[in-house]
Amino acid sequence: MSATSQNHFTAKEVNPLASLDEWEDDLLKRYPDPEQIAASKSTDEYRNYEEPARDTVREFYRLNHTYQTYDFVQQKRADYLQFDKKKMPVWDAFQFLNQLVDDSDPDTDLDQFQHLLQTAEAIRRDGHPDWMVCVGLLHDMGKVLCLFGEPQWAVVGDTFPVGCSYSDKIVYPEFFKNNPDYSNERYNTKLGVYKPNCGLRNVTMSWGHDEYVYNIAKDSLPEEGLYMLRYHSFYPWHKEGAYDYLLDEHDRNMLKWVKLFNPYDLYSKNPTPKDWKVLRPYYEDLVAKYLPSELKF
Repeated sequence: MSATSQNHFTAKEVNPLASLDEWEDDLLKRYPDPEQIAASKSTDEYRNYEEPARDTVREFYRLNHTYQTYDFVQQKRADYLQFDKKKMPVWDAFQFLNQLVDDSDPDTDLDQFQHLLQTAEAIRRDGHPDWMVCVGLLHDMGKVLCLFGEPQWAVVGDTFPVGCSYSDKIVYPEFFKNNPDYSNERYNTKLGVYKPNCGLRNVTMSWGHDEYVYNIAKDSLPEEGLYMLRYHSFYPWHKEGAYDYLLDEHDRNMLKWVKLFNPYDLYSKNPTPKDWKVLRPYYEDLVAKYLPSELKF
């Protein structure tokens, strides 16, 4: 919804998290990962807030699970996938994203572009294909939705299918009882509006930065990379094995790529910034290889 149409939400409902990335605190607790990617500190040091434990992530998911209805997602898709909000050269788009810098993130005081660059460099360091490096550079670009007035719960968070019953593998599933679709007979069955093994490409996911950046890049990257972009927050699937009855063989073959990407996103943050002057020629060539000179938002 636009900033204007959000006026009926309180500030807390629009921005329940102190940081856009605060929900990752919960991810790292739920899904600890090996140490090899976390070069600057051990994984158990990430998301280490000095304050007492806060309940903001629960509140975030209460809102997310209440408002992410099938109709809401269709409205967002109709609005944002027209790509008529803004048009920018690629490198201007990264600077636009940097407006989301948040000093409350305990893992880094660097800008959004540095997080993307560190993710990309960790992938590059391990010798993965250059299209995957490009995925690392792009994966959070969809967070510009917040700059267009979208509430946090419609930008970040674990994603899940809408239009069918909610898996108990989704974090805080009890909050779905507040969602109108929970009691809607069209949407509250196992399959809902879908057919068995229809494939994720035919499933409508909850709205957020994953789906948005996938649509931005869908004509520019290989299929493996597009799965990384589109489903890296679909933890009920790639971490918990849920929704198998919606998958087709193509989804099952792509799962390994999503699993490969995820740790680079979560554990690549480092307080030492990458030297952009040194890296710039490589990334300018990389972006020119895979992306158009301008991006539409």
